[in-house]
Amino acid sequence: LPAPVARLAPELRVVGAGAFTFLGMSVYDAFYWADARSWSIASPFALDIVYHRDLDGARIAERSTKEIERLGFGSPDERERWARAMKAIFPSVGKGDRLTGVNLPARGAAFFHNGRPIGEIADPAFAQAFFGIWLDPRTSAPEFRRRLLGES
Repeated sequence: LPAPVARLAPELRVVGAGAFTFLGMSVYDAFYWADARSWSIASPFALDIVYHRDLDGARIAERSTKEIERLGFGSPDERERWARAMKAIFPSVGKGDRLTGVNLPARGAAFFHNGRPIGEIADPAFAQAFFGIWLDPRTSAPEFRRRLLGES
C-alpha cells in the first residue's frame, strides 16, 4: 500500500485480488487489504484499484452512485449528497493510475490517488454503501467479490 495509506492502517495485508472486466475489456485490478479474511465495516480495510484504461472521475462517481442505489443503500437525498462528494473527490484516471479507498470505522472513508490523499467522506453509512459495491454479498459481481476476499 502507498505509505500514507499504510500509516492510516499499518496492520493491513493483502487478502485477495482480482481483475475486473466489462464486456470483455480489462478495466482494473483490485486488491483487498484487511487484517482478517473477511469483510466487516467495523474494521479498517483498504480497497486498492489499479486502472488499465482512462476513465473520467465524474463517470466513476456516477457509476458508483448507480451501484449504491441498486444495493438499496441510503435515501435519495443521501445518495445525491454522496454523489456530489464523490464527484468533488474522484479524479479522472489513466492506465496505471491507482485509487485507494480506506474504511475508517465509525468515521467514513478516505481516498488516495497514486498514494496522495485526495479527500475524505466522513459518513459511516457512505463507507458501507461505497465499499459494498465490491464487498457486500449482494454485489453485482459475486465472483469478483470472492476473489477479493480470497475465497476463490
